[in-house]
Amino acid sequence: MPMSTPRPVQDIRPSPIAGRWYPDDPEQLAVTIDEFVNRAQITPIQGRLIGLLTPHAGHRYSGPVAGYAFRALKESGREPDTVVLVGPSHYPYPAPAITSGHDAYETPLGTVPVDHAVLDALCQRVLIEQVRRDPEHSLEIELPFLQRILGEFRLVPLALVDQSLDMAEQLGHALADVLTGENAVLVASSDLSHFYPQPVANKLDQVVLDAVAAYDPEGIIQAEEQGTGFACGRAAIAAVMIAARELGADTARVLNYATSGDITHDYQQVVGYGAAVLFQSTMSPADD
Repeated sequence: MPMSTPRPVQDIRPSPIAGRWYPDDPEQLAVTIDEFVNRAQITPIQGRLIGLLTPHAGHRYSGPVAGYAFRALKESGREPDTVVLVGPSHYPYPAPAITSGHDAYETPLGTVPVDHAVLDALCQRVLIEQVRRDPEHSLEIELPFLQRILGEFRLVPLALVDQSLDMAEQLGHALADVLTGENAVLVASSDLSHFYPQPVANKLDQVVLDAVAAYDPEGIIQAEEQGTGFACGRAAIAAVMIAARELGADTARVLNYATSGDITHDYQQVVGYGAAVLFQSTMSPADD
């Protein structure tokens, strides 16, 4: 009898943050994610959801705010084949953007395959370096939410080293190009200001959230450059907004805002968290 050819073992990126940034027990993780999402109460989105903004701190801190973004995804009825997840790189690399060199991400809830077809098409348009066993949390932290809401999906993970407007525009246009005709949802992963007293953080964060609500991706980058507002994933937010706009989004709605101080009750050095949704409105001018 001829020997069968063994199937290749899938190359999976092991989680460097499970058990620290979020629970490593799958049942506990599922329960906490469901609680964050179910507690979030939002006004129904009148239109087709195309993108999200959600924070990426440890679930204890930013999970209640992230729940609003993912509640919007849950209620949208969208069942995307692919999720494009864009965040900042908190580690230096000699490239403007990085992606995973693995075939899939692992969380306690299972594995998420990388969409190599979309990623390869994107890499033909933007310089993106593949890395292995990266320690980056800004992308992985969102995966358990997506797994609980969507079940199975393919992932395009992108972490930006270059936070310039030029990079945001280049990536945004490229994403819109490769995603045209695809069943995909965009997710921008970003926290807001870091380690300011609560009153200062509120003012800085409001500038960024106002730019999101005004659908002004350039304004998000300018706020950082001018020192009037801060977001660690400013280019990720801008890139997702640019891509979503080219894919049909015409409206942005801020769903929730809080700081780490609202959890720890230490208001001297807080981190800001915002949740928003990008969608193609079905409302007529008379309804506005």
